[in-house]
Amino acid sequence: MGDKAGHIRAALDKLAGLDETIVLARSPLYRTEPVGYTDQDWFVNAAALLETGLAPQRLVRALLEIEAELGRVREERWGPRVIDLDLLFYEQQVIDEAELQLPHPRLHERRFVLTPLADVAPDWLHPLLNMTPGRMLESLPEEGQGVLRL
Repeated sequence: MGDKAGHIRAALDKLAGLDETIVLARSPLYRTEPVGYTDQDWFVNAAALLETGLAPQRLVRALLEIEAELGRVREERWGPRVIDLDLLFYEQQVIDEAELQLPHPRLHERRFVLTPLADVAPDWLHPLLNMTPGRMLESLPEEGQGVLRL
């Protein structure tokens, strides 16, 4: 909601300010069709590749803190929101905890995730599927998952 691109840029700036963290790469911004709850405006999505000394659980907490700082209020799943930050993967770790699943359990199904991910981490291999973001993209239908570079 609001200045979508501005919210993403602010979130990326806050990521760069995290302790023990460097932003190695930022994808372009993409205008993306909503998935799940589709009766809403298109989203703007991007991906960032980080180098961090923070443990995955601490990094997720930091992402939630950044969301709150930018005005995120959790009301409706997949509904309109100011910002939504997800940890997609952490090296090759596989984690299945109540508060954290890595790799993100639906990343391989979502063009709006895989397109910017392929920009920043084209050689990353999904530890369970043994596929790169580009290969996962090739396996997706285009229908219902519009992604346009801004």
